[in-house]
Amino acid sequence: MNSLILKDFYRYGIDKTGLSGLLKAYNIPGAIFMYFHRKSSKNKKYSVSGVFSRVILRHLSFKFGFQIPASVKIGEGFYIGHFGTIVISPQAVIGKNCNIAHGVTIGRISNGKRKGAPEIGNFVWMGTNSIIVGNIKIGNNVLIAPGAFVNTDVPDNSLVIGNPAQIIPKKNPTEGYINNVLDWNS
Repeated sequence: MNSLILKDFYRYGIDKTGLSGLLKAYNIPGAIFMYFHRKSSKNKKYSVSGVFSRVILRHLSFKFGFQIPASVKIGEGFYIGHFGTIVISPQAVIGKNCNIAHGVTIGRISNGKRKGAPEIGNFVWMGTNSIIVGNIKIGNNVLIAPGAFVNTDVPDNSLVIGNPAQIIPKKNPTEGYINNVLDWNS
C-alpha cells in the first residue's frame, strides 16, 4: 500500500508517505483524495479503518466534485490535475501513470453492443471534458484530447480527438503530458 501511495504522491511532487507526506498532500485535492481512495479500497469495508477512510473519501468527493468510488481499480501513479467534476463508473479499470482532468466522464453503458465500462491502459492522458463510455479498451500511451467523445477501442500510441472520436496514430502522444513517473517501464 505504501508503494502505491508513494507513486501517487510522487506524481504530485511529494516524496514521502506517512504523516509528513499526508501533511503535504492536504493542500493538493488530487493527492489527498487518492490517499483516502487507496485506504478505502484496501481496508475491509466494515472495519474501523475502512469506515473511517470511506467517510473521509465521501466528504472529499463532495468537497472536490470527484465521483470515483473506492471499487474503481486504479493503477499506481494516478494524477488528478484539477478539482472539479470527475465521474468514473465503479466497473471501470484504469492503468498505471494516468492523468485525468476536470470534467472527465468514464461511464458504463447499460445495454447494447458496448454494454459495460471502459478499460484504460497505462500512460493515458484524459483531457478536460472528455467522455469515455462503454465496454471499450483504451491502449497504452494514448492522449485523449479535451472534449473528445470516445466509444470505440483505441490502439496503443494514439491521439484521440473530436466528437465522434478520430484516432490518429502517433509515436509518443503523451510526451510532455505525463510527468513525475517513478518507473516508465512498468
